Amino acid sequence: MPPIHPRPAVRSRLACAAPAPMRGGPAADPAPRHALRVRPGLAQRALAVGGLALAGWLPLSAQAQTVYVSSEKDHKVHVLDAAGKLQSSISVCQRPRDLKPSPDRARIYVVCGDSNQLGVIDRASGKQIDGIKLGDSPELLDLSPDGKTAYVTIEDESVLAAYDLASKKPLFKVRTGGEPEGVLITPDGKTAYVTSEDANVVHVIDLAARKVVKDIKAGQRPRRFALSPDGKELWVSNELGASVSVIDTGSQSVKATLEFKIAGLRASDITPVGVTMTRDGQTAWVSLGRANQVAEVDVASRQVRRTVLAGKRAWGLALSPDEAVLYVTNGLSDDMTLIDTRQGKAIRTVAAGRVPHTPLVLAR
Repeated sequence: MPPIHPRPAVRSRLACAAPAPMRGGPAADPAPRHALRVRPGLAQRALAVGGLALAGWLPLSAQAQTVYVSSEKDHKVHVLDAAGKLQSSISVCQRPRDLKPSPDRARIYVVCGDSNQLGVIDRASGKQIDGIKLGDSPELLDLSPDGKTAYVTIEDESVLAAYDLASKKPLFKVRTGGEPEGVLITPDGKTAYVTSEDANVVHVIDLAARKVVKDIKAGQRPRRFALSPDGKELWVSNELGASVSVIDTGSQSVKATLEFKIAGLRASDITPVGVTMTRDGQTAWVSLGRANQVAEVDVASRQVRRTVLAGKRAWGLALSPDEAVLYVTNGLSDDMTLIDTRQGKAIRTVAAGRVPHTPLVLAR
């Protein structure tokens, strides 16, 4: 049975953009596999919208936060309150994608794919105040632990590029496989992990030596990362493999592969992209793309607990500071779903601009 596409409580008045073409090749995967099967009833849970008093539902800690959402077609970062009500919109560089805060949370860095720029947003003024020139078609970024260096995947150049944020000058580049996307800097600042969508690998990069020291074979079209709090496991979403690869960071090898299977859906309709993990390391949330759902996964057993229906092409994920709310950007329905993580229920879907990409939740 095809997934239900409920009408959002608040709909964008702007037209929905067409999906981008997706590419990927075969990949070998000898690691053990864990099939994640979902009961059909869980996949058909309707969104609780309409007359819900959402502000009353949100805990007080969640209400004292701001949600930022990059909109690729609006060329803006929309600013919403915890309940998803639009507060303002910040005009930024063209086709904003990934968002990362500075260590002091005073600024937000936004990667803009069409203007090849790293925009700098001042949170207090709600304006883009600066920009750093990047390479052709930048994708995602991460910051060094001290917040002084930005590491950005540059898709059309097939490199990971490092930039000094103070001088706004490039520092170095490391060659990767085709279509690099995900990037994660380890807490000690010594290692970068980068996905290559074309090569179906995760590159391990020694940042001091400025070179790839190992390639780890992942699934088909690996996209994004989540690192466990103890640093021992790196979870990698495989968009065209309907799976997540679990990498042992000690041996730098895949120790397990979690395959998502949902009754009524073909494997090709399950396209994991976003992945995030709770601070205690017990729960991982994975967005399932064209399946229009997100999966809650028990990290220890690597078994799905439940799935929650979101919007069309569930993509970006962000947890509230108290982890009571999961914000899910839906790229093809131009909206964002708010999920009560404790009850495992979608509470509300709100307009989030045209082709929303990344949600970022920060305390006010």
